[in-house]
Amino acid sequence: MATTTDLHTLLDEARVVTVDGDITADDALDAMRSLVTLRNLADHLAASMTGVLEQRGVATAQGRSLHAVLMALGCAPGVATRWIRIGRAISELPTLAAHAADGAVSGEHVDAIVKGIHHIAARAPNPVTDEERYTQVTDLVGQFFSGATPADIGKHARKVGNRIAGTEGGLPAGEDRSINTVDVVVTSDGRVQGHIDVDGEVGAKLLAAMEHGSAPRPEPDGSPDLRTAGRRRADALEAVLDAAARSGDIASAPMTQLLVTVPADTPDLAALEYVGPVSRAALDRIACDGTLTTIIVDEERVPLDMGRDKRLFPPHLRKALYLRDQGCIKCGAPAGRTHAHHIRHWSQHGATSLDNGCLLCPGCHADIHHNGWDVLIGIDRHPWLIPPATIDPHRRPLPAHNRRTMRLDTAAA
Repeated sequence: MATTTDLHTLLDEARVVTVDGDITADDALDAMRSLVTLRNLADHLAASMTGVLEQRGVATAQGRSLHAVLMALGCAPGVATRWIRIGRAISELPTLAAHAADGAVSGEHVDAIVKGIHHIAARAPNPVTDEERYTQVTDLVGQFFSGATPADIGKHARKVGNRIAGTEGGLPAGEDRSINTVDVVVTSDGRVQGHIDVDGEVGAKLLAAMEHGSAPRPEPDGSPDLRTAGRRRADALEAVLDAAARSGDIASAPMTQLLVTVPADTPDLAALEYVGPVSRAALDRIACDGTLTTIIVDEERVPLDMGRDKRLFPPHLRKALYLRDQGCIKCGAPAGRTHAHHIRHWSQHGATSLDNGCLLCPGCHADIHHNGWDVLIGIDRHPWLIPPATIDPHRRPLPAHNRRTMRLDTAAA
C-alpha cells in the first residue's frame, strides 16, 4: 500500500493532466482505457482503505457510523455503502482482490460479485468451504470477463444459489426468507424508490392486500380509469399503509406520525422528515387525515416553536362520513381505504365537521389538492365534485359516487 505522501504525489500529478482537444481518435481511446483502469484502481484502493478504517475503529472513535464518515469526506451514499460492503469482504476473496488490484474489474462489478457470493452462501444449507468459494468467485469473475453487467452477475449468482439449494437440500428460492430484501432510497428530487424481493408467502400477502385497490375504477363521468397500472398499484400501496396505521380500526385516523420543519424566515421551504422539501399543497393534503407535527426552526435548525399534533376527524365524525359518503366520493373505493378530507383546508381555518368533510381515497385526494378538482357541500348537505376545466369547460357539479343518479338541480327540489 502506498504511503500518504505517495498518494498526495499522485494527486498532484493527476491534477496537471489535461484533455487535449486535438488528440487523435486512437490516442483518445487509449487514454480512456487508461482512465478506466485508474478509476477501477482508485475504487479498489478506496474500498480496501474503508476496510482499514473499520478495523481501526475510526468511526467509533468519532461517535458516528462508518457510512457517515465516508459521506463527510464527500462520498455519495451509494458509493459509501458499496465500499463498506467490499471492504468487509475483499480480504476473504483473494482471487477477486487480485483482479481488482490490477484495475481490471470495475467497483460496480466487484460489488456485484461480493453480493453474489453472499447470496450463494445464504442459499447453501451447509457452510461454504474455501474450495467451493474459490470456484464460485472464479465463476462470477468469469462472467465479468465474458461481458456480463453487474445485474447479469447478480442473476447468475441467484441461479447458482438455486442450484446449490436444490441439490443440497436447501429451501426453494420462493420459500427462503433468509434472502428477503426491501431496498429503499430517497432520490435527489424528494421521491422514494424501492425494490422488493421477498418469498412467495410474503409476496402473496402483499399482492392480496393490493389486489382490490389496484383494480381500474371509472372516472366520475363514467369514462375509463386514466391511471396507469403502476399508478394504481402505488395508490393501493398507500391504502394498505393507511390501513396498517389504523391498527384495524377503520374509524380512526392513521396513526403514522409525520414531522415537518418550517424555517422561521422562509416558511415556504418546509421539509418533511425522511423526504425533504415539500409543497404547501402536499402539507395541506397530509394534514387532512394524519398526525402532523410542525416545528419552527431558525437558520441553524434550532427549534423555536413546536406546534401541536394535528390529529383530525375523530372516530365519531369519521363514522358519520362513512354513513353519508359510503366510500370515496370520486371513485367509490371502500370507506376503509379513504382519507377524511377538509373541503376548506385545516390550514385555512377550515372546521373539522361533517359539513366540511368528505371521504377520498389517496389517489383521488391528490387530485383534489393538485389536479384542479374541487369539492363543495350542496344544499342537500352531500358533497359534490367540480371537475377541472380541462375535463369540463363548464365545470358542472357531479354527485358523489354513491349518488351518481343525482343532479344538483333535482337535489335542490
